[in-house]
Amino acid sequence: MRPSALVPALFALLACFSAPVHAGGPFGIDHRIAYDDTGIWKRSYQKDLAFGMALTTVGGALFIDNDTRLGRTFDQSLDSVLFTAAATTLGKYAFSRKRPNQTDDPNSFFSGHGNQSFPSGEVGEISAIVTPFIAEYGHDHPAVWLLAALPAYDAVARVKTRGHWQSDVLAGAGIGVGLGIIAHRRESPFFAGYLPGGGAMVGYKTKF
Repeated sequence: MRPSALVPALFALLACFSAPVHAGGPFGIDHRIAYDDTGIWKRSYQKDLAFGMALTTVGGALFIDNDTRLGRTFDQSLDSVLFTAAATTLGKYAFSRKRPNQTDDPNSFFSGHGNQSFPSGEVGEISAIVTPFIAEYGHDHPAVWLLAALPAYDAVARVKTRGHWQSDVLAGAGIGVGLGIIAHRRESPFFAGYLPGGGAMVGYKTKF
């Protein structure tokens, strides 16, 4: 997917998050919009983006020297995405919210097994991956801020394909960004010790 293909996502953002009178949910903005699984909004593109970013993050953490600035940032990104995956998964089970492709009621929380709309794990994942890179390189290279368009695109796409409500993707992004900032501030990435050649102890960069 070309970077220019993300531009429609930014224009669609307002349409997805402008709340009509009958909106509901925890933030009062949740409502179903017209279903769209075409063009750049296709679900297959969303999956490709999430998978590609996860694969890149794991690859970077494995193969880039973690004593370098880039390698350390990849390690932080890995921390961020793993903790975000855990947090969003717990949230899905705790809130058991129905997705907009299951109901038109945005207040359908605590609906039992199989309902896992809140928060969005996918938007959380992408936000968690890009946040450490923006925090590390954004000041020196402002163009890095364009990475923020990736979770924005996925957030809009998930709403348009009725995989999530608006508050789901906002909560997922918030979790990803928050944990990404925490991961970036850590002196020693937590999971580095589990990686091959990364050391024998969790949270330490020393190689044995």
